[in-house]
Amino acid sequence: MSPNEILRQLFDTAVAAAQPDRRIPAFLPAPPKGKTVVVGAGKSAAAMARVVEQAWPKPLSGVVVTRYGHGATTQVVEVLEAAHPVPDAKGMAAAERILATVAPLGAEDLVICLISGGGSALLTLPPEGIGLDVLAELNRQLLRSGADIGEMNAVRKTLSRSSGGRLAAAAYPAQVVSLLISDVPGDDLRAIASGPTVGDTATAQDALRILQKYNLPVPAAVMNYLQKNSNPVLQPGDKRLSTTTNHLIAAPQQSLVAVAKRSQELGYTPLILGSAIEGEARQVGIVHAGIAQQATQYGQPIAPPCIILSGGETTVTVTGKAGKGGRNSEFLLSLAVALKGQKKVWAIACDTDGIDGSEDNAGAIIGPEILQQGRDRGLNASDFLAAHDSYSFFQQLDALVETGPTLTNVNDFRAILIDA
Repeated sequence: MSPNEILRQLFDTAVAAAQPDRRIPAFLPAPPKGKTVVVGAGKSAAAMARVVEQAWPKPLSGVVVTRYGHGATTQVVEVLEAAHPVPDAKGMAAAERILATVAPLGAEDLVICLISGGGSALLTLPPEGIGLDVLAELNRQLLRSGADIGEMNAVRKTLSRSSGGRLAAAAYPAQVVSLLISDVPGDDLRAIASGPTVGDTATAQDALRILQKYNLPVPAAVMNYLQKNSNPVLQPGDKRLSTTTNHLIAAPQQSLVAVAKRSQELGYTPLILGSAIEGEARQVGIVHAGIAQQATQYGQPIAPPCIILSGGETTVTVTGKAGKGGRNSEFLLSLAVALKGQKKVWAIACDTDGIDGSEDNAGAIIGPEILQQGRDRGLNASDFLAAHDSYSFFQQLDALVETGPTLTNVNDFRAILIDA
């Protein structure tokens, strides 16, 4: 296999390790005396619901919401689709449906809640007095600001009637078993989809500090709400959370371990740098380039042939008018520029959900020749990087990785292959 083929196989291994059909069955509880209702939100919600249907021994019903194009064929659980990463009216309607579905349940009933990355936008239900248009614009600004996922979700959950434990509260006193696929660095359950079944200590002041940190204007309706609701989420000790159990069923580290094993089978020594790496995508790219160059020249911290692995979620702070591209393609373009055509080094960076940002690719692949290939076509990689236009650069060189929705999501996957 060529280096590019190996890297693509490793990405496929990372995705396969987090597929719902591999992870869900072991976490399903015993059937209840009463009803079983399935609800959920996220890019994996429909695929997760299908697995539950196939594994569940008794009748069930329910409704889940996923991103447009991420649906899966189910028999009894209704699948709704809505916008991501900026919420729309269909997501708001889906949140209302899901809360209404669990509200009538009693103590002998069971809710199986399926949560994965993307749920924050898909399960958006703004408080009274805040319009969806206001919340959508705030989301757009947060996405461009450079705020990390934890900060964005801290703001989102304080401005929601469905996050920060409120979905679990709506289902009380029913038993709630929440199955979560992590797309956040550190696997903090409070941050995954803004924690609809998890209590939190986030305050209105926390949200305001984050907005001020990134110099984002606070709409009057938002300011008015936060001033009146100093503790807008459910506290961890709230009685309405006492019947809820949360299980982390898939996480970035599990995928990296599976890829490390596959790397060894292919004859490469793996090195996992970490599963929770954050920071500006282009700066993370520069750091990864330095590590790759050290390995190439000195055999440190690992000697070739090797594969350097990492996960997490970087950010992109957009300044001025931006081109097309997500955080993975921006990381990879920065890596390529910093490597300066280093021989025997190839790399892939992709989002495990199959969508890098808002484009149609999962990420891209580079090799030692990528910069020269660009120059041969009159493309200056540094110019594209400065314009946040990594997608256009890789598209013109046929270097994009296109998978379509993978129906799982354990964050970003990065692998650097170094031959001896």
